[in-house]
Amino acid sequence: MLFAQLTVKERRQRDRVAFTVAEWLAQGLGSHPLGENMKRLLVLAPLTLALATAGVSRAQESNAPSSQPHATVALNRAESSPAARSWQFLGASASPNYALPPATITDAAGPAEPLPAAPKPKFITGGRDDFRWQLALGVTLLRFRSPYYYATAVGTNTAVTYFTNEWFGVEGSINTAFAPAIYLNEHVKYFSYGGGPKISWRNRKWEPWAHTLVGGAHILPKTATRKNGFALQVGGGADYRIFPHLSARVGADWVKTRFFGQWEDCAQANAAVVLHF
Repeated sequence: MLFAQLTVKERRQRDRVAFTVAEWLAQGLGSHPLGENMKRLLVLAPLTLALATAGVSRAQESNAPSSQPHATVALNRAESSPAARSWQFLGASASPNYALPPATITDAAGPAEPLPAAPKPKFITGGRDDFRWQLALGVTLLRFRSPYYYATAVGTNTAVTYFTNEWFGVEGSINTAFAPAIYLNEHVKYFSYGGGPKISWRNRKWEPWAHTLVGGAHILPKTATRKNGFALQVGGGADYRIFPHLSARVGADWVKTRFFGQWEDCAQANAAVVLHF
């Protein structure tokens, strides 16, 4: 109401000023000479134009915010409504919040793509991604020949191999063998150990291999002053893969030993199971 009263009052003042100027202009034009009247018109023309411009701008300003009171009243009504008071009582704001939370923006953009899995460490080798370590546990058959006696012994064979790449490995082996009694109930006991390179073709279910082991040997009974000697083992074989961690092995070796002051030529055959890890 106060805004409306101020607007009416301003309009009345402008109308009064316009009427006073017009009345003064009419009186001056009728009572003065023509030259003086022209001077008055030239002086009053800019003033009249300024008053008209001010009146138009005032009219535009009075019409522009006419919707503001209605919007203010509507907002005050909304804030004073029972629903708004209940929201304020619960701790919520009556004014709407149009900002989307981060979770809503993420959901609108779609699910995030999963990160690629980290590559697994490669503890295996070979064309079929085989394991590096091999442990062979088996039986051995040894044919020992010397100038003093022959013996056929049966025992155990244990070998451990570590592959440095797809085809080359390093092997360590231990063999034991026992034969029947000779020379008045003396039993033959044989023990050998060695290590060396191993070459294997590890691209198929069958795995052929070859190795050379250099080490030593011990034998009983002794018929001379020495029971320990040099041993060289050269041979090969093949593994058949049954399961990823299990294979069956067969192999044969030529064994060169030196006991009793001379060289002996022996032969050895093995059968074993191989654990891969």
